[in-house]
Amino acid sequence: MSDLLKITLPDGSLREVAPGTTPADIAAAIGPGLAKAALGARVNGELFDITRPFEGDSALALVTAKDEADALELVRHDFAHVLAEAVQALFPGTQITFGPATDDGFYYDFAPAVRPFTEEDLPAIEAEMRKIIAANKPLRREVWSREDLIARWEAQGESFKAQWASELPGNEELTVYWSGDDWLDMCRGPHLASTGKLDPAAFKLTRVSGAYWRGDQKNAMLSRIYGTGWLNKKQLDAHLHRLEEAAKRDHRKLGAEMDLFHLQQEAHGSVFWHPKGYRIYRELEAYMRRAIDGADYREVKTPQVMDARQWEQSGHWGKYRENMFVIPDETPNTEDEGPVISGEADWMALKPMNCPAHVLIFRQGLKSYRDLPLRLYENGCCHRNEPHGALHGLMRVRQFTQDDAHIFCREDQIVDEVRAFCALADRIYKDFGFTYAIKLALRPEKRFGSEELWDKSENELRDAVVSAGLATSEYGWEELPGEGAFYAPKLEWHLTDAIGRTWQVGTIQSDRVLPERLDAGYIAESGERHRPVMLHRAIFGSYERFIGILIEHFAGKLPTWLAPVQAVVATIVSDADGYAQSATAALRAAGIRVESDTRNEKINYKVREHSLQKVPFLLVVGKREAEEGTVAIRRLGEQAQQVVSLEEAIALIKAEGTPPDLRA
Repeated sequence: MSDLLKITLPDGSLREVAPGTTPADIAAAIGPGLAKAALGARVNGELFDITRPFEGDSALALVTAKDEADALELVRHDFAHVLAEAVQALFPGTQITFGPATDDGFYYDFAPAVRPFTEEDLPAIEAEMRKIIAANKPLRREVWSREDLIARWEAQGESFKAQWASELPGNEELTVYWSGDDWLDMCRGPHLASTGKLDPAAFKLTRVSGAYWRGDQKNAMLSRIYGTGWLNKKQLDAHLHRLEEAAKRDHRKLGAEMDLFHLQQEAHGSVFWHPKGYRIYRELEAYMRRAIDGADYREVKTPQVMDARQWEQSGHWGKYRENMFVIPDETPNTEDEGPVISGEADWMALKPMNCPAHVLIFRQGLKSYRDLPLRLYENGCCHRNEPHGALHGLMRVRQFTQDDAHIFCREDQIVDEVRAFCALADRIYKDFGFTYAIKLALRPEKRFGSEELWDKSENELRDAVVSAGLATSEYGWEELPGEGAFYAPKLEWHLTDAIGRTWQVGTIQSDRVLPERLDAGYIAESGERHRPVMLHRAIFGSYERFIGILIEHFAGKLPTWLAPVQAVVATIVSDADGYAQSATAALRAAGIRVESDTRNEKINYKVREHSLQKVPFLLVVGKREAEEGTVAIRRLGEQAQQVVSLEEAIALIKAEGTPPDLRA
């Protein structure tokens, strides 16, 4: 019997190698170019060190910089370790804790010996990191016994690492990684072959913050150092440029400058919409109403507060209660309402979502198979008890309104309904100038429903996207294991904005669990009672977050049809005040959102101020314009101006100010 291991490559070819062989050995055998380019390996689908020996017959795929997701995970993990080594070299006595890779970089939490770290420390730490990278220190994996590892940490005064090692599951293999021969960290890996595989010009430390040990405010406060890490300097520079652009586009900054909304502690996590901001909201609401009316949805309105028994029956009380705002039900019971349940069920809750209430509407009156599909839509205001630290402007709030709908349909209608929704979402996103990717989020570990039902629901969503021609690389089609909701798989729409960021907004979910739990039914053609399938769907996601995305995507320069003020008539001299007022009245009569500016200020001051407010059209009028019935049009962001008649100006602004779905 041969002791050789069988290694299968992606092209199906087979190599037989001796025990102790590593992916690096196979890369070298294929060719010196690949040996130099290979950063890691996928062994039986798992990301591995390139220097880790095979443990049996394996499928091997070598990872190079072309495999960007895997390559970035490796280098960011290594940058975190190099950061920790550098900090301990510069600040003896500092304890290390955790240092993971993140979506755009890495961080590491430290317990400083003397004082918390500050951003003034970062340049020196960066310089020390580059020394470690230049030293090209081998990164070597070892398996240690729990006792030896805890003893090592305790001897070095690493109390946090010792505590963590003692609490890991007893059957878990404990591994460390050496950097050269003088520094190690406890880590599952994987890592690059050496620190020299990192590009010393491809990282930057960005900020310092406080962080509690293991995220618990009862524990010790640590210093967290953040960094961003990439494969090369070009990627780093592009990322830093995106950050700079993102800062300019920050919807909180622009929202204040444009007088759209504000947030304050008196209503933490809820939005105070100012008149201009609420005009954007209203335009979106009107646009969406036209879209859903045209797609044969029926709009409803449901209560904000419902009895805990309803949430208990739907499953939200058990799985979502910590995110719900609950209040005692002290209302005296009446015969019509049924008996009051003693104990925990004597509670009410602000609704975190609309779906259970829509089921209750569906259950009113007998439904026939001929009534389906029934599409119920609601601009539903919801409340979720998000942690204070997670709140972020309009993007993460506690009170929000969803463009929410639930389609109750028969089994044979599901694919057609999902395909129709895909077409509706496509049209709407294109109206706003977005491109998007579609992803299928599959069953999570904790879920309701049988495997058979999940198989069926996932296949229906997949089939609908395939039949719509959207399951292609052009639309970024991808399947995401474990990321579905606890009651249903879902299709997700990920929009790409003007600076390349992605935002998950739209979704449709195929749900058989909630109709079962809430006893929804219809009479089939056979006369028997059947369960409908419930498709949960949204396109904006929430008005608040979608407005935040729009502000950042357009850098505040919203399309004319969405701009809260579409035009301003500004005077050069006071002799034109009367004409400015009559021109403003004519624009307003044509349905244009317009203001006049007859202040005794220089025109350059007025131009700067209205540009800051992101007004699409500035109509400048002086004595000549008043005499000739003209205006000098100045578009936002342009220096040149064009003199046209007032009637031409009205026609131009009205054309651009018409929502895209209403244009001929």
